[in-house]
Amino acid sequence: MLETTLKKVMVFGTFDKFHPGHINFLKQAEQYGDYLIVVVARDITVKKLKGKAPKFSEKERQKEIIKSALADEVVLGKFKNKYKLIKYFRPDVICLGYDQKYLVDGLSGQLKKFGIKNVKIIRLKAYYPEKYKSSLI
Repeated sequence: MLETTLKKVMVFGTFDKFHPGHINFLKQAEQYGDYLIVVVARDITVKKLKGKAPKFSEKERQKEIIKSALADEVVLGKFKNKYKLIKYFRPDVICLGYDQKYLVDGLSGQLKKFGIKNVKIIRLKAYYPEKYKSSLI
């Protein structure tokens, strides 16, 4: 059982072809708390949002992040309700990537709808976006 005194940080992403930009993203996020939870987008979600399937399967992408040892917990996203994991883990902070559009719109309102209060939402800085962006690699 996770200690309730730990400050939990949650991030979301595709993490297709895990690269230095992802590493920087996770290192930035971990600075905002004691326990980092990474939610990896499901294959079907990636296809729906980006119009194409990821290069690597959700399980492969999850394994790469676990292997990096940068996160305390790495889970796959939920199919129908992206807010279920937020409700389950109740993070203190949600860190979003500089280019992250999905999940952002109406996030505060959705959190309130689920009775999740006092979650700080932070937009992280880009790390050489002209070089380390999955769509470019």
